[in-house]
Amino acid sequence: MDKETRNDLPGIQWFPGHMKKAQRLIEENLKLVDVVIELLDARIPASSANPMLAEIIKGKPRLIALNKSDLADAASTKRWLAYFRAQGIPAVAIDSVKGRGMKQLVAKAEELARPKTDRFVKAGGRPRAARCMILGIPNVGKSSLINRLAGAVKAKAADKPGVTRAKQWIKIGAALDLLDTPGILWPKFEDQTVGLKLAFTGAINDEIYDREQVTALLLSVMRRDYPERLQERFKFKGEMPEDGLALLEAIGRKRGCLVKGGVVDLEKAQNIVLTEFRSGKLGLVTLDEVPQAPATEPAGEERGDEA
Repeated sequence: MDKETRNDLPGIQWFPGHMKKAQRLIEENLKLVDVVIELLDARIPASSANPMLAEIIKGKPRLIALNKSDLADAASTKRWLAYFRAQGIPAVAIDSVKGRGMKQLVAKAEELARPKTDRFVKAGGRPRAARCMILGIPNVGKSSLINRLAGAVKAKAADKPGVTRAKQWIKIGAALDLLDTPGILWPKFEDQTVGLKLAFTGAINDEIYDREQVTALLLSVMRRDYPERLQERFKFKGEMPEDGLALLEAIGRKRGCLVKGGVVDLEKAQNIVLTEFRSGKLGLVTLDEVPQAPATEPAGEERGDEA
């Protein structure tokens, strides 16, 4: 994001009381699990990673799952997988809605948990399923993932943050038990671009920030990085407005978001842009760049597309 855009970022902070409770819940129950599955949004792998979690789960085997990979740029997702693996963190790309990568995810979780489950049996205990905790920020797709793995609606899913509020154990066949937990955000975004990307993707409740400003900034980013997507989706002929707010107004006119006097209904236009971006109708987009040159992709570690 360029300096001109960065200087105009809205202040976005969100850490309601139930998230503090969620943090305590995670800390209290961490001893019950063998491995932690951290669910990230493949469109923003860095921005959707809660830095508090790394400290909280320190010492536990950790598996990263890049969810919503169907909405992210495939080449970028491959680079992110290579990056995490180069850090010694197993990672898989998944689509919890369509079920892609599920077998790969379960197999890797079982593999990471095996040292502990084997020790348990050697110490005289009865063989048991691997126990996993699924962690992630709100609206990253935890409930959809659990529902897909369980094959039934076990966790309430909704396309908005803050749905899961209490822990629940969910059995996945005979080999895996999942402990679901509420999503948590961190108390302060040190980099306001992080808060902005979370707002773009819907991880933050739309009611707590200036939606007009955020939508205008999203359009500025899209115009800079993916101009052809905007031209194709909104049928622009020739040059598009450079200013994000002017671009929002132009889109509103093209979509007929007009009120009395021919004035554009900006709220309706905002809804169109945010909804279409979040659903992938503006194309496959990755907003976070890999922070360093990716390592060579190990053989056999391609994205799993099995159901």
